[in-house]
Amino acid sequence: MQRLAHPHDIRAITMQWHSEKHTIAFVPTMGALHEGHRSLIDEARARADKVIVSIFVNPLQFNEQRDLDSYPNTLDQDFEVCLSAGVDLVWTPSREDMYPDNHGTMVVAGIQGEQLEGAHRPGHFDGMLTIVLKLLNAVKPTWALFGEKDFQQLALVKQLVKDYYLDTDIVPMPIIRESDGLAMSSRNIKLSQQTRRRAIALYEALMTVQDAAQAGYADFSNVIQSMHQRLNALEGFTLEYAVLVDPESLVEQMVLERQLRFLIAGSFENEGQPVRLIDNGPVIRLSDKTIPLQYS
Repeated sequence: MQRLAHPHDIRAITMQWHSEKHTIAFVPTMGALHEGHRSLIDEARARADKVIVSIFVNPLQFNEQRDLDSYPNTLDQDFEVCLSAGVDLVWTPSREDMYPDNHGTMVVAGIQGEQLEGAHRPGHFDGMLTIVLKLLNAVKPTWALFGEKDFQQLALVKQLVKDYYLDTDIVPMPIIRESDGLAMSSRNIKLSQQTRRRAIALYEALMTVQDAAQAGYADFSNVIQSMHQRLNALEGFTLEYAVLVDPESLVEQMVLERQLRFLIAGSFENEGQPVRLIDNGPVIRLSDKTIPLQYS
């Protein structure tokens, strides 16, 4: 397994692989790898001749310096995960590599990036799309794999590829969950035992909506209102949003006429510091084919 940092070196080796007609699967990450990342890497290994994993904590998508400074750094363990999974190349650029002094352009996420996550994290998606475009242009992978846990991010990356005519297929991968249903996240390791027990409220909210759909509910106004009241009463938790949306447009919906997506986000007070978590899942009518939740 190789480890490279500078984008020029990445371009050189990927150009060689492309000239040799190798397929390339790419998994962009911010490190602190867990089983959710491992599932992406395993799928990449199954698809492609060559697998690249990038590890870069992108400062442009953080709204608070405190959040950036406290983001988990487990680089040695991350290398072990990549090595055991058969990754061919780990790309670990520095901030100076990705944003030299003369870097002056940004991708603008647009209207779809200003709602939900974008409303609570202004500029987040501009920063995310900027780094994704740089990464994809450097690697030019056949496939790039993204987890569905960051569902709005996934939708915007798909739009980015479409808008900029990028020759890469985006592969969505299902959420991997802990045994109690909590979505795996790099931020989970920051939770105390007490906060970790409270964090299951996100998954319980998702199950509430899915159960209501299976029970035959069509209008979800009262279901969502009741859920908001319950979550807002949860000690040490600040709800940011809990909504049903169209999975393509991300526009909020209340009537279940087709498959929708439930998205939820909020912060848990954890030993004096907030830890922000997100979750989501499909919501379908009883008559539709059931889509099971994914577990590790």
